[in-house]
Amino acid sequence: MNKSFKIILTFIAIGFLSSCSFLKNTWNDLNLFPVTQDIELGKQVSAEIEANPAEYPILPQAGNESLYAYLNDVTKKILATNLVDYSRDFAWKVSLINDPKTLNAFCTPGGYIYVFTGLISYLDSEDQLAGVLGHEIAHAANRHSTKQLSKSLGLQILLDAALGKQEVIKQVTTALISLNFSRANETQADSFSVKYLCPTQWNSNGSAGFFRKIEGQSTPPQWLSTHPSPVNRIKAIDSKAKQLNCKGKETNTSKYAQIKDLISRLPLPPPKPPKSSLDNKAPTHSTSSPSQTKTGNKPAPSSTGKVPEKKILKKGG
Repeated sequence: MNKSFKIILTFIAIGFLSSCSFLKNTWNDLNLFPVTQDIELGKQVSAEIEANPAEYPILPQAGNESLYAYLNDVTKKILATNLVDYSRDFAWKVSLINDPKTLNAFCTPGGYIYVFTGLISYLDSEDQLAGVLGHEIAHAANRHSTKQLSKSLGLQILLDAALGKQEVIKQVTTALISLNFSRANETQADSFSVKYLCPTQWNSNGSAGFFRKIEGQSTPPQWLSTHPSPVNRIKAIDSKAKQLNCKGKETNTSKYAQIKDLISRLPLPPPKPPKSSLDNKAPTHSTSSPSQTKTGNKPAPSSTGKVPEKKILKKGG
């Protein structure tokens, strides 16, 4: 075999391996669920959560105006950067769940944001909260949820839920709240959180504050075993902030302390009713966010169906 022929074969082999890698990455990033249906699915999931106050004790707006004004202000500042995809298409509605024991926040497809009071109590400053909210917003804006749920539940189940079929909405809701994102998704959401906060006055690496706190726990959450370690995430978040040359330094610790004080004065929610063996027929997942701790059950079989695409929403503001 002459030298020229060997070189040609080498280039062919490199091209083949590169194309395989490209196809694999493309498949992993593929989302057959229409963007327009993210919005409808979010509405259905939000309605399911609000209809189940025993499981999800959402604080009413009336009587908690200061808390909601504060959370809405933080969210609006993130969206005002015009860096969030679908910033004008998704709902981006914030709700507080009165659960002091759960360190969690999550965002549904279509931008319905839920923050547990336990998370607010756990964090130390406004930039940390903004960092976590930026992380959750990034999951929705990058459509990580519907990508993952399409693989675990099946596209048709998601479409049925988006169309309002009650028998599957609860299944999708439980799966969403206990969703396990890939390491790549978590890393991307961390990176986008820095990107969102970079033009603001906050420390752009605010989300790293959560991991600095949780790093020292003697019994860290189970989800850390399947996600990048806190040390690695802190390094990556700080590195991204340095790379983007972010200048913000604000923590607004004193204002945040006032919000934590309001949270501490809330009445405890009533005990949750015991779950029956028929509940939560949803797939096993770990966290969807840096603060998720709940898990579900085994995945339901997937199925296929025609995708009713109405229109394609444009990204960005």
